[in-house]
Amino acid sequence: SFYTRRCITEDPSWSLVTVPPLTELCLQHIVHNFENNPILNYLLPEHQKKVVDRLSTSLPLTVTANIVSHEDYWKRCCMERWQVCDVSNYGDSWKRMFFERHLENILKFFIPNATDPREVLDLIPLCKGYVRKLEIDQFLPPLWVDQNKESNDLSDTEDDAELSEVYTHHYDLRDLISDLPHLQELHLTYGVKSCGMNFEWSLFNFTELDCYSLAAAVKMCRSLKVFKLTRSKVDDDKIKILARSLQHHPCLVELDLSHNLIRDHGAQALGKLISHSKLKTLDLCNNQICHLGAQALAQGLAESSTLTSLNLRLNFVEDKGGEAIGRALLTNTSLKSLHLGSNNLSQLTTAVFSQVLAQNTTLTSINFSCNHLGLDGGKQLLKGLANNKTLTELDLRHAEVEQETDFLIHEIVWANREAVRVGSLQNPTTEPL
Repeated sequence: SFYTRRCITEDPSWSLVTVPPLTELCLQHIVHNFENNPILNYLLPEHQKKVVDRLSTSLPLTVTANIVSHEDYWKRCCMERWQVCDVSNYGDSWKRMFFERHLENILKFFIPNATDPREVLDLIPLCKGYVRKLEIDQFLPPLWVDQNKESNDLSDTEDDAELSEVYTHHYDLRDLISDLPHLQELHLTYGVKSCGMNFEWSLFNFTELDCYSLAAAVKMCRSLKVFKLTRSKVDDDKIKILARSLQHHPCLVELDLSHNLIRDHGAQALGKLISHSKLKTLDLCNNQICHLGAQALAQGLAESSTLTSLNLRLNFVEDKGGEAIGRALLTNTSLKSLHLGSNNLSQLTTAVFSQVLAQNTTLTSINFSCNHLGLDGGKQLLKGLANNKTLTELDLRHAEVEQETDFLIHEIVWANREAVRVGSLQNPTTEPL
């Protein structure tokens, strides 16, 4: 018999199921041509999501900024660019995180007279709806070469900072801040990170022109609530300029000037600012304020009805300053937290504060750590606390207070803290102290 064998060639992987539907082909086309034709808003919500999930994170911001609002896309952009991404610091918005950090990076590496200003200006229309906070921990000075400088002349004295000030003005924030309508927090440090062997004092020079520019920028930023200018060698003359521009600011409630060079004259300008503004928090930690400056701050405190926190840690206010602040607190009814750690205080200050603790019903936290209060100082504070029901924190570490006195003080403060805790549990609507 004769057999005929018929061979049929087939693709074993072929199946009708794998033929993409027309919708899928259209979505692929939209993704492929998104840069030239971003028609995202014309699609149904489920189709929008499919497109956004496939979009490249390298698309120009001019295309994506005002069209793509899906958080998943901006989460991908952030995760691919930065190793650490804590979205809780950005109001749980990945889009806000991306634009704030992107703008911060551009400003940190902006070199005046070298970087094209359009790098910042072109970004403003794209990011202005999302930027609430900017933290810029370095400002680069312009590039310059002094031909007359001897090659063996090492620039390691602070005099060089003055000589080269004309060359070290930094990026002018006025160009940017007036166009950010939602900016509420601004944290600045004028200096250079990781300068290594190229260290010069001029790299850490917050110039007078910088100061005038910054003062004008902050004054224009009417939505600003928190302003921090730290580790920037800000002295009395510069703080006077800044304080004047902030005096009638409509929103500013927190001012951090820690780790600078503010002395008594600068503190006098800030004392006036306390009494003429809506400030709630003032941080002057690690400056050079002596008793005259502390007395000026005390006068401002006596006239203020808004300040709730004052930090003077690591200054030189001594007893004349400490006593003045104590006397202001006999009439002030707004301050809740006071830090006077490391100010060379003695029992002369605690004598006034004994009276404060007996009368004041607003203060909840006082820090006297690293002072020389002595045995009598501790006993004076204990006496003042006898009927105090509001103080929930009193730091006396390394204040030379007798151990038994410290224990008795701790018992009273702990009882006050427990009473507040129980009260807040029984009445949850009450704002915790």
